[in-house]
Order: sequence, then C-alpha cells, then structure tokens
Amino acid sequence: MLLIKNVKLVDALGERGPADVLIGEGKILSLDGGEAETVIDGTGLFLAPGFLDLHAHLREPGQEVKEELATGLLAAVRGGYTDLVSMPNTTPPVDTPEAVRALRKKAQALGLARLHPAAALTQGQEGKALTEAGLLKEAGASLLTDDGHTNEDAGILAAGLLQASAFGLPVAVHAEDASLRRGGVMNDGPLADLLGLPGNPKEAEAARIARDLEVLRYAVRRSQKKPHLHIQHLSTKRGLELVQEAKRAGLPVTAEATPHHLTLTEEALKSFDPILKVAPPLRTQEDVEALIEGLLDGTLDAIATDHAPHTQAEKEMDLLRAPFGIPSLEVAFPLLYTELHLKRGFPLKRLVELFTDGPRSILGLKPIHLEEGAEASLVLLDPKERPVEPRNFASKARFSPWAGWVLGGWPVLTLVEGQVVHQALE
Repeated sequence: MLLIKNVKLVDALGERGPADVLIGEGKILSLDGGEAETVIDGTGLFLAPGFLDLHAHLREPGQEVKEELATGLLAAVRGGYTDLVSMPNTTPPVDTPEAVRALRKKAQALGLARLHPAAALTQGQEGKALTEAGLLKEAGASLLTDDGHTNEDAGILAAGLLQASAFGLPVAVHAEDASLRRGGVMNDGPLADLLGLPGNPKEAEAARIARDLEVLRYAVRRSQKKPHLHIQHLSTKRGLELVQEAKRAGLPVTAEATPHHLTLTEEALKSFDPILKVAPPLRTQEDVEALIEGLLDGTLDAIATDHAPHTQAEKEMDLLRAPFGIPSLEVAFPLLYTELHLKRGFPLKRLVELFTDGPRSILGLKPIHLEEGAEASLVLLDPKERPVEPRNFASKARFSPWAGWVLGGWPVLTLVEGQVVHQALE
C-alpha cells in the first residue's frame, strides 16, 4: 500500500485537492487517506493520470544502435508515460502478427511502460499490398500506419481505412506530399532561401491532408463501420484549418501535435544545427500560434512526442545528410508545462487531458480520472525548475534542442497499475 499525502490532483475533470491518495491492488482505494506501508509527502506536488504517447520510435527490431525497448520504455516512464505506441518503421518493419506479439512479450517482461505496438498499414511499408488488419489487431496492434513513409497511393489508403474499420483500428498517416516535399530539410520560405537550404513547403502537408480527408470521406460513404483517420505531427496553420473544416463536417478524423512544433520555429535553423532537422520541419511563429489555438479549441486531440532517436554520429552530420528526428520522451511534459502553462497561461487541466484522455480516446481506451476505484497508472509531478541535461537521458539519444532550458513539472514518480516504475523523489 502507498499513501501520497497532501497532493494536488489534476486530470481532464479539473484541478482539486489537496488529497491523501491511498493506492493498493493496482487501484486508487481512497482520496481520504488510510494505512500504508509507504508514505510520500506530496506537499507542493501534483498527481495526474499516467501519460500515453501515440507516436514514438523505439527502433526495435533492427535499429537498436539508436534505441531499444529497454532504453525507450525507461525514457518513457521517466517522462511520466505509462503507455506508449511504438512506430513500425523498423528493420524489418512490424507488419506481421508475430512481430507485434514479440514486441509486446518483451515489453511486458521489462515491467516499465505498457507497449501498444502500431503495425504497418502495408506489407513492408511499401505502399502496395495491405497487411492483415484483423490478425494484427488480434495480436495486439493498436493502430495501423506506414509512418516514416508517406502513403502515395490513395486507393491503397482507402482500402486500408475500409479494412481497418472492420476491426476498430485507427489508420495514422504521415501527411506530406512527397513530390512537393522533395529534398526539403527545413520550412520553405525566405529564411530557407537566405540560408541556401532546400525547403519543404507548407503546401506539401496541406495538399496531402486535403487528399486524405477526401479519401476518408469516400471510406465513410463505402463503409458499414466508422473508419478513423488520425493525422500525425500536424505542423501548419493551413493543415489545422483543413482538419477543423473536416471535423465540422462530421468526418471521423483526429490529429496530434508534437512538443517541437509547439515550442520551436524555423528561426532555430539559423544555427545550422542538425539536431533541429525534423519531418515535417519546424515552421513559423504563425503556425505555432495556430497549433496552440488548435489544442485549446479541440481541433487537435492529443500531444504526441514523435520521439525519434538517432546516434550522435548521425546527428553530427551536416543538415543535408543528417537524419530527421528529435528525442523528447523525457522532456515533453515539463517542456509544455513550462512553455505553455507557466508562460502563456494554457489551462493545466487541458494540457493534462492532451497527454491522457485525448490519446486514450483515439485508441479506444477508457479515460483514467483521479477518483476512488480508478486504475492506479499515475504520475507525480514536481513544479520545481531544473535544466534539461541530455547527458542524463535514459534514451540512447543524449542530445536535445532544449538542452539547458530551465523547466518545471518534472515526473518524480510513475506508477503502472500501482507498481513503481520510476522514482526520483528527493
């Protein structure tokens, strides 16, 4: 039994407390205290449901030099995540029931965050032949996606949406038109021209979102069950407007934004630092402001990290050759707690909801609220500020565009079904 005394509570229902939270048998037994073998003084701290990341690259199988389940899931619990969706663009891709089962079995043995593997939408992520949605769902796949690749064939995407809908699986898409993106390494515009770098235009994202929404419209018309399209790492104001229009029309679409697209802009690329190279690229301040508004008004349903670890040597190459991706599992919540909540007054209730109820609902999981009888998959957060120190990351990717930033809201205790999986209490 664990008792967290005098702690503030925050979830999608709001902020309240202080409360004395008694935890046992994997559940919240009481908010009014009780006898426990372990007692934590939660004064000055706040308790939230555990976070769920819809979009993380754990690189296993085949790319363990960059990350592996053990390091990625440890990074997750250190970031307050009790649940995580791993992307299937590995070597080989996760496109069979056997591969999904193997990942789940290994993750369960580690006893860290719970893994909900995504499986490839198409065989080998080649965009040609669909995978077996029903068998993948039975093996434990949480969604289907060719993330890491763009779905160029609209007919295959339509067929994938129709097949996935029969088994209640969302289809997630990396919405960029490859023929417009070409070799772009940063946002297309005057700054890219000034720096002499190839640009990736905003229209590449908007054009693909517009097409995918029309494909979704077709799938809805043709399906007896409701298809679900999820748009990953949305980065532009225009893309957001398209999703907003689709939601108003009643289309079953959801979307996510990432910590880097919410806190960084193309201006950072003046440094030519390849750590900042990401796909889709960092955009303008206008886009950042639109995304934040989209989080507030519900156009965006979740915050997902797109945690994308690479080796130090890869990220030390020049901007043209370095791989795309930023690691962020361990800093995502403190970063947005500080940059959005503390600095901009973004409601803490909504911020927590975007890490918890929002992503859980996309996967069809029940929400976790802080009430008696609820599952005790929880995170205890400390508002005390400290700097980001990548050398101390659990992830193998020990670099960060936020290195040295002073942030509050750090996870100091993470529980999965009442079991301590991370503890950093002073």
